[in-house]
Amino acid sequence: MLSFFIFYFLLFLAINKILYTKLPLFLKLQRTKRDMVIRRSMDNLPQELVSNILSRLPSRELLKSKCVCKSWYNLITNPYFTTNYYSFHNKIHSHNLLVIQRPLISSLKTNISLLSPTLNDPKNHVSSSLINLPKEYISDHKYWSEIIGPCNGIYVLQGNPNVMMNPSLGQFKTLPESHLIDSSNGIYSLTDYASFGFDPKTNDYKVIVLKDVWLKETDERQKGYWTSELYSLNSNSWRKLDSKALPLPIEIRSSSSQVYTYVNHCCHWWSFVNDENSLGTKQDFVLSFDMVNEVFRKIKVPRICESSNETFATLVPFEESCTIGVIVRGNVKKHFDVWMMKDYWNEGSWIKQYSIDPIELVINHRFMGVIGSNNFLWKCSDDDDGLVLHEHESQKTRGIKVNDNGKYDDSFRAVVYKESLVSLQRGN
Repeated sequence: MLSFFIFYFLLFLAINKILYTKLPLFLKLQRTKRDMVIRRSMDNLPQELVSNILSRLPSRELLKSKCVCKSWYNLITNPYFTTNYYSFHNKIHSHNLLVIQRPLISSLKTNISLLSPTLNDPKNHVSSSLINLPKEYISDHKYWSEIIGPCNGIYVLQGNPNVMMNPSLGQFKTLPESHLIDSSNGIYSLTDYASFGFDPKTNDYKVIVLKDVWLKETDERQKGYWTSELYSLNSNSWRKLDSKALPLPIEIRSSSSQVYTYVNHCCHWWSFVNDENSLGTKQDFVLSFDMVNEVFRKIKVPRICESSNETFATLVPFEESCTIGVIVRGNVKKHFDVWMMKDYWNEGSWIKQYSIDPIELVINHRFMGVIGSNNFLWKCSDDDDGLVLHEHESQKTRGIKVNDNGKYDDSFRAVVYKESLVSLQRGN
């Protein structure tokens, strides 16, 4: 009886040994064969179909898909796919917003969040998620008051420190400080206006900064005079542009240059000069900077403002038409006029597109920008942490609730969010 028990006990151990050693190997081989069949099937799928499907994925999930098979890796890393992905994916998700907010408390820490409003939802549902910052940026002493972009899904945060980022890939790069204005030369700067863009010839992202000039000896500003500096991502350094490059003297309207206006590889600022022929009047124009050729250009505009003191005007990009426009609001009539430069390279092609009747929700609110070609975004009053979106075609106006976490200061900014596969990492 004992020997019979020992026999079956040894048999049980032998079977278990086989199950725990041979079977996993067998299953592993089966999985390997299955994976090979799947990968062969993936390789045989039409590339257009694969491209269409993959272009619907968020950037981070798409990068994970590079490991599925060789053909997918070659497709996703192809520069042509990167460009097509940017336009295709963001056309589907065209109303997502990137928002920065800084609380009205002693802490200067800035919140960066992604909003996904559902435009056709009568209940105005908005999904919101915070952007996770790297640990080195999580500090009460690191903050941002402006967000510039997007340019191919890349953004620039202005503050302490200045940062270039691709939030969809979770990439952040601190820009080096510029020391090109030397106070020992008797001048310093208090105000600057920044923008940035892409140079396709050198595959480089550049930041352009205009700085005003103050005389250290008298503490007086040299009106109409500016210096210009250019940052290159490829070299990770700043350089000063030739002083003769700027068409001086000029002034920049601070309240109307906060909307990122970048088209045709050119940045733009709403500017003016004092009209020498008419005392006290100002002649408006658009100052542009070409990121490729690194030259400035003055673009004439018609007299579209009733009065500089009574009218609000701001530059806006019309990306679908590859041109710029101006949103004008009179303080008396309270309506909005939309002007467009029909041919970007012809400064005589300005036309008035249409007018928007006074919108009760946005009177005296800050204009944030244009979404698409005919959707206009405003920030609500300081007592209401939210946004107002006006759709011109449907003539619908809706509110977008942003947060429920207390009051925020004047650093509230909102821009269009776009997914991108563009990396900030450079070979050097």
